Amino acid sequence: MSRARIVLALALIYMIFAILLNSVGTVILQSMATFGIDKPHASLLEAFKDLTIAGTSFLVASVLPLFGYRRAMMLALSSVAAACVALPLFPSFHVTEALFACVGAAFALTKVAVYSSIGLLSADGKAHSRLTNTIEGLFMLGVLIGNWLFSAFIDPAVPSNPSWMNVYWLLAALCIGVIALLATSPLDESAAHAGERQSFVRAFGQMMGLCARPLVYVFLISAFLYVLIEQSFSTWLPTFNNEILKLPNTMSVQLASILAGSTALGRIGAGFLLRRLPWHLLLNLCVLAMAALVLIALPLATGVTARANVGWFDAPLAAYLIPLIGLLMAPIYPVINSVALSSLPKPMHASMTGLIVVFSALGGTLGSRITALVFAAFDGVHAFYFSLLPMALVMVTLFLFKRETDRVASVAPAAAG
Repeated sequence: MSRARIVLALALIYMIFAILLNSVGTVILQSMATFGIDKPHASLLEAFKDLTIAGTSFLVASVLPLFGYRRAMMLALSSVAAACVALPLFPSFHVTEALFACVGAAFALTKVAVYSSIGLLSADGKAHSRLTNTIEGLFMLGVLIGNWLFSAFIDPAVPSNPSWMNVYWLLAALCIGVIALLATSPLDESAAHAGERQSFVRAFGQMMGLCARPLVYVFLISAFLYVLIEQSFSTWLPTFNNEILKLPNTMSVQLASILAGSTALGRIGAGFLLRRLPWHLLLNLCVLAMAALVLIALPLATGVTARANVGWFDAPLAAYLIPLIGLLMAPIYPVINSVALSSLPKPMHASMTGLIVVFSALGGTLGSRITALVFAAFDGVHAFYFSLLPMALVMVTLFLFKRETDRVASVAPAAAG
């Protein structure tokens, strides 16, 4: 019963952060309408989010076991609840930037705590992979819910109406509810301490030492490239729908939810496919299919003209095809995370997760920034074509990552013997 409660708490906290983190595309669209800012300026929200994720993870991930995973998650939710209350009370773009900075720092604590807790709750590598895919799948379900939640607060008649900020009252209440659940859900964290309490210097040195391992740095490059691709699409899809496909603001946000829904479905379905296919074969097939979908869907997005009273049944075909890339990219991130973490002892999971978060955040910031600049200089079609380059690089890093995992697996039995 206690395990079920803590797993539920992990799922809910991840879903709340899914709503907040992936609302950045919607908030960018609405901030441009409400505050009158341009695309490069609006794209700074991604930097406020991701750079604080990276900075916080870099500084605290290695010593988080000393503070406690459960307490870290409660602290993160408390700070986010306060930031959510601040925005509707003091509406401005600067407060919006501060909100995403707070969400980024809180998510850094949360992701390290959640991934490390998965290691504590899993008996072996297969159980770890299943729970990781389930949690990540629920994360994408949170993204799906978030798109519809935010769109419900957008005034379809006056997109610049600041009424969309009232959604943050509800999000603050959800944070408080999960804090209460965490407070009553015990978690045995003794295995994370490896029998001793490390100093900050020693724990930080351990995290830096991981970077010297070939398996680790090849994995980190893979994670960086994947998030660069994912954030390019998830952040700018609402604006792409609005400006390239000529759809209304509310509908642009709602249609973007197809990306989240297809990603959630892909991550949940990956658990079944991984029982029949080797992980590296599945991921390579996914990347090839992603590239093919981009080449098929983007030509359909050119030359779209604005129409009055456009609806779900007469929207451009590209509006439905492009978000399906989520189905294909869905398994990549949780699978490579699980493979990397399962290759390390549990006391190293917090340090490794910290590195994952740092490189993921940097990839997200760079991907969003590049997309914003190309979008502003050319158009959204060219911006999305750019994703083909990191897709090609992911194929290379997946080959290297598989080679390193095979090497580590062959060395482990010899070391044990």
